[in-house]
Amino acid sequence: MNIVTSADGTRIATHSIGDGPAVVIVSGALSRAQDAADIARAMADAGLRAITYDRRARGESGDTPPAATEREIEDLAAVIATASETGMEAGAGVAVLGHSSGAILALVAAGEGVPMSHLFLSEPPFRFGEDDPAPDLADRLQTFVDDGRPEDAVVAFQREAVGLPEEFIEQFRSSPAFAATAPLGQSTVYDTLVTRHASTPTDAMLAVRMPVAILCGTETMPILTKAAARLSEMMPNAEYLQVPESVGHHVHPEATARIVAERIQ
Repeated sequence: MNIVTSADGTRIATHSIGDGPAVVIVSGALSRAQDAADIARAMADAGLRAITYDRRARGESGDTPPAATEREIEDLAAVIATASETGMEAGAGVAVLGHSSGAILALVAAGEGVPMSHLFLSEPPFRFGEDDPAPDLADRLQTFVDDGRPEDAVVAFQREAVGLPEEFIEQFRSSPAFAATAPLGQSTVYDTLVTRHASTPTDAMLAVRMPVAILCGTETMPILTKAAARLSEMMPNAEYLQVPESVGHHVHPEATARIVAERIQ
């Protein structure tokens, strides 16, 4: 593990595996760097250097209130800057693979001018202003966390931001995985802010200059298929790729690593 210091002084924990062109992996909601270990290993096997990191308020990374999307942009910029200075390809460009809300964050950062050689967007959940969560959701989630109830923030996020049915939520609450997820309550505030910040991609996001590939599984949720297809229409220069190996809202390690390696090596 290495520590990168973000612009506001927050410590961001990163992990690196492999040698070759660097790829920073930006994970989605309620996930940590360790959850991207399989895709990182697959990228290393494909001749790439994969860098995973705990987004702030997750895992081994710190956090500095108040929560804001701008801080997460600075975190990603700091991770990319460090990645470009280290490894066998020091000084070369750094590619970014974002999944789910991490894909939205990556495109927001690209639109703000954070340097990337290539951008891979895996099932970004853009809503395009349709059925957005209530405007006060982030504030209510923060209140749960501040009151010492991070598990309630996780549940409310799943219910209102993700839209999971109640029976799925109850099954999750009774599973062993729930206890491990509850400490990520503060991260739900950040994911809510990121997706609200960019429910619809801005002109700056759509006009990014690096090569962009939009990835979508053939058996994912219909709302994500619709979002990926609509984004590809708005970014005519982006490559739209269906990934039949991916089942559900997940990154398929080997298939995704192959797609990335073919385009940046």
